[in-house]
Amino acid sequence: MLDLSLLVDTVSTVAGDARLWRQHVRFDTGSRYWHRLAQLPAADLWLLTWLPDQNTDLHDHGEAAAAFTVVSGTLEEVRLSDGKRAPRNLTRGQVSYVPPGAVHDVGNRSSGPAISIHAYAPALTEMNFWDLQEGVLTRSSQVLTDQPEVA
Repeated sequence: MLDLSLLVDTVSTVAGDARLWRQHVRFDTGSRYWHRLAQLPAADLWLLTWLPDQNTDLHDHGEAAAAFTVVSGTLEEVRLSDGKRAPRNLTRGQVSYVPPGAVHDVGNRSSGPAISIHAYAPALTEMNFWDLQEGVLTRSSQVLTDQPEVA
């Protein structure tokens, strides 16, 4: 059984030590940028960068749980509540935990760049993408991948 606090603590600890990720920061105007920081026994760790208006679509991480924290900028995470999109802004130091199978999306809807650290446990192997129409969630595709936040 996954210790949820370990996953949250891991992203917070890595985010707090810029020596572990700063050299990997890149921004790409064409799509989000990501870089695997480590493959640990307990989790896969990733750095993601976001320019304004870069975002994911509604998705889940299959059997993997996820946690992420913002190290700079602001990200908006959207979850679903009663069949509607429920957004919340995350700023530096805030952590979001995403249980296995939970549907969400993440995006940079601010005017400046953002950087986040993500952990997946067990390692990411699939992502399911979803459409929300009139309060009904329908899976639109499944992608087998070991990459986070597939574009």
